[in-house]
Amino acid sequence: MALRVTTGGVVIPPETSLTGLPAFCRVAGEIRPTADSVIKFEVWMPETNWNERFLGVGNGGFAGTIGYGGLAANLRRGFATAGTDAGHEGDAEDASWAYQHPEKIKDFGWRALHLTTDRAKKVIAAFYGRSARQSYFDSCSDGGREALMEAQRFPEDYDGILAGAPANNWTGLLSSGVDVTQVTAGDPAGYISNMKLPAITRATLAACDAQDGVKDGFINDPAECHFDPKVLLCKSGDSLDCLTAPQVRSLAKFYQGGTNSHGESIMSGYAMGDEWPGWKDWVIGHGPGSGSGLGYVQNFFRYMVYDDPKWNVLAANVDDAWQQANDKMAADLNATNADLSGFAAHGGKLILYHGWDDPAISPWSTIAYYKSVRKQMGAEKADGFVQLYMVPGMEHCVGGPGAASFGQLGLPEASGPGSGILPVLEEWVEKGTPAKEIVAAKFDGTGKTATTKMTRPLCPYPQVAAYKGTGSTDDAANFVCRQK
Repeated sequence: MALRVTTGGVVIPPETSLTGLPAFCRVAGEIRPTADSVIKFEVWMPETNWNERFLGVGNGGFAGTIGYGGLAANLRRGFATAGTDAGHEGDAEDASWAYQHPEKIKDFGWRALHLTTDRAKKVIAAFYGRSARQSYFDSCSDGGREALMEAQRFPEDYDGILAGAPANNWTGLLSSGVDVTQVTAGDPAGYISNMKLPAITRATLAACDAQDGVKDGFINDPAECHFDPKVLLCKSGDSLDCLTAPQVRSLAKFYQGGTNSHGESIMSGYAMGDEWPGWKDWVIGHGPGSGSGLGYVQNFFRYMVYDDPKWNVLAANVDDAWQQANDKMAADLNATNADLSGFAAHGGKLILYHGWDDPAISPWSTIAYYKSVRKQMGAEKADGFVQLYMVPGMEHCVGGPGAASFGQLGLPEASGPGSGILPVLEEWVEKGTPAKEIVAAKFDGTGKTATTKMTRPLCPYPQVAAYKGTGSTDDAANFVCRQK
């Protein structure tokens, strides 16, 4: 391992500068648990004003880089922090590193983060002369999957975990993509161009935006939205304001999600209300077959499941793809085990969150996992250590038309430092006081010049935020959390 003291700033790959950092000790190392493993990790520790807590950083996509931005954000808040590249180097959408490398897949799936956590705790204890009082983890997407993998496999690694938009049903997510792609891109006539997305969003918002009594540009509770894509069917020729019959079928499939040949659900689809611009890059792309989601599907099956770089999603058998994915990859990549008794016995607390407008990972998937934990553990026990917050108008982890900034991933907090979701988790872990609601904000601008455009309460699922009927709808104080 390499150790050095850094002050002011640091240059990280690929030659990006992080500035305004407090003086800190930077430890870089490698872990080689197998002959085919090279797990890179870093531990950053503030020289002064350490809050005596450790906060781990996760990854996105197929990983491949250390989350330096997360390390910097955590360091500025006084945490000792650590992250890993998950055992390989590459772009987030690239899985070619996994081709005929089963040990690297295990490193990515669960081993790299656990070993990084173990080494980081030892480095922190050696540097400060004492261990961290509590250990936390805050990540989203694949990092949300990593978070749940930690709670399930290594329940004593962390005391408190924030798991955002978890890709925890990895094989289901990408197998679902095979079926959805075949329906929506197999016939060129069914492709929906970006230019038609605004019309779809206008229609879904017209159907469901005002259901909660507030017309604000996003849907508060998509579970209550029953929009029928057929209302967009062109009546007198194709145009940007309507959909052809094949496009109507595609839109319905995006909402439904993937199914097998027997019509059984593989994974639910997307919620309604933010097709434009939310679906632009991930779902639709800039032409047939160019969406980011399809890139993940192709790379997963080519380099992890079938070891066949020529595998083609349009020629695949959906049932076989789903079975092969589960048989070969579920054990190492899926974090769907609902038995969190070890984590609960450790005293751990878990907060799940997911944006309703997520175009990358179905929000219904996180709801399904949350319900499975309550069923497995019993509702009363589950309520004592796990909460779920569904975020109206938030896309994948951040952003979107709604109030989507609540301190996750180091983002600004709605009511200033100490008011976000991480301090809420700390209060739950350290004082035993779970939150009833968390306030989220939508900001105009960034940094010191940012102004608050809107605030809304995030309610513990299945509660939803309801307008009291008076006062500004841009102020969270005029809403209350109510049971559906």
